[in-house]
Amino acid sequence: MEPVIVIGAGLAGSEAAWQLAQRGIPVELREMKPEKMTPAHHTPWFGELVCSNSLRSDQLENAVGLLKEELRRMGSLILSCADEHRVEAGGALAVDRHGFAQAITEKIRSHPLITVVEGEVEHLPAEGQVIVASGPLTSDTLAEDIKGFFPESHYLNFFDAAAPLVTFESVDMESAFFASRYDKGTPDYINCPLTAEEYEAFWTELCAAQEAEVHGFEDKNVFEGCMPVEVMARRGHDTLCYGPLKPRGLKDPKTGKEPFAVVQLRKDNADGTIYNLVGFQTHLKWPEQKRVFSMIPALKNAEFLRYGVMHRNTYLDSPRLLDRYYRVKKDPRICFAGQITGVEGYVESTASGFLAALELSRRLRGLPPVDFPQETATGALALYISNETVTDFQPMNVNFGIIPPLGYKVKGKRNKNAELSKRALEKLAELDTE
Repeated sequence: MEPVIVIGAGLAGSEAAWQLAQRGIPVELREMKPEKMTPAHHTPWFGELVCSNSLRSDQLENAVGLLKEELRRMGSLILSCADEHRVEAGGALAVDRHGFAQAITEKIRSHPLITVVEGEVEHLPAEGQVIVASGPLTSDTLAEDIKGFFPESHYLNFFDAAAPLVTFESVDMESAFFASRYDKGTPDYINCPLTAEEYEAFWTELCAAQEAEVHGFEDKNVFEGCMPVEVMARRGHDTLCYGPLKPRGLKDPKTGKEPFAVVQLRKDNADGTIYNLVGFQTHLKWPEQKRVFSMIPALKNAEFLRYGVMHRNTYLDSPRLLDRYYRVKKDPRICFAGQITGVEGYVESTASGFLAALELSRRLRGLPPVDFPQETATGALALYISNETVTDFQPMNVNFGIIPPLGYKVKGKRNKNAELSKRALEKLAELDTE
C-alpha cells in the first residue's frame, strides 16, 4: 500500500498520522520544522502549543470537555499525551507544554509505520491520498498552491494573539493569592487583585499603549475567542471586568471579599516555575507590554520570559469546499484537517485530524465511513464546517449550540449540558470507530 501523505505535524497532523498508522496504514508525515519555522513556533517538536498551555475545560458540562472525552474513548494520541503531562488548573486540562510536545514527537517518530520527512512542502501532491494539516500559518508557497486548487473560492483571515509568560519567582505573592474560581478543584491559579483605582490606571494605559505593526490589522478581523487584551479594553471601561479580569468567585483572603478586578496566572509547566497571563493575548510592542503589565501590583517586578505576539491565521471557506469527513468535495483523495478548516482550538483541531484519518483508513480498508451523529461533539463540529447553509463562516470552537437539543426540559444549564454529554457518549458507544 502506498503511504498516505500527511502535511504538517501539529495536533491535527500528528493525530491523523497516528490514527492511520494504528490501523495499519503506512504514513509519510511531512513537516517543515526545524528547517523552517513559523513566527509562532519556538521548538522542533510536533504538537507544539503556541497560544496557551490549556486545552480548556475538562468538565462534561462543557462542550469541549465532552469533545475531549469522546477523543479519549476513541484512543486519541493527543489526549493520551495531554493526560500524561497535565498540570493542575482547576477544572481545565492544562499541560506541561514541552513534556507534552516531546511525548507526541517520540511516539510519532518511533511508530514503525510512520516515516517523517523534514522540509517545506510547496505544492499539493498530484497523486495519492493526502491529509493537509498545515495549520493557520501555512507557508506562503503552499498557501498559494492551495488557493490555486480552489479557484472558485478564497481564503479567509483573522488575527490570532498569544499571551506573555512570567517566572513564578518574580511574582509578588504578598500582592497575590492562590485560588480557583468558586474554589472549584484545587487552588491552582495565582490571582492578582486590583482595586478600582489600580484598575482605572491600568485600563487607561492599556488603551493608550503602542501596538506593534501588524500588516492589515483591523479590530473587526480579530477572532473573538483569542482577542488581544488591548482590543477588548478599548470596547469599554468595564469590558475586561466581565472578561479575563472577572473577579467573580475569587475572594481575596486578606479582605474576605471579591476584588474589583483580578488577573489570573496559570502554570505553563509541570514544575510551576513559569506562568502565563490568562486571557492576555496581545500585540502591543514588547517594551509597552512590560510597562503596562507591570502596573498590576503582583507583577510590578515580573520577569517576562516571553512577550505576547500576534500573527495572521488563515482558513478555508469550508462549507463550500469540504464534506463531513473533511474531504475536498471535488477531489476526495485530499482531506484537510486542523485550524485551516475553520475549527478553532487545539481540541477541535485534534478531532478534525482524528475524523479525517478514520474515514480515510476505513476507505482504504474497504469499510464504510463512520457517520458521527450531530448529537456527538465530533459529529456536530464536522457537520458545522461542512454545512453549506452557513454563509458567514467564521472560526468556531465546539459548543452545545451546534448540538441538537434534548427534546425535553432539564432544570439548570449545567444539568442540561450534562444530559447532552450523557446522550452523546451513549451515541458514541454505538459506533464502530476501529
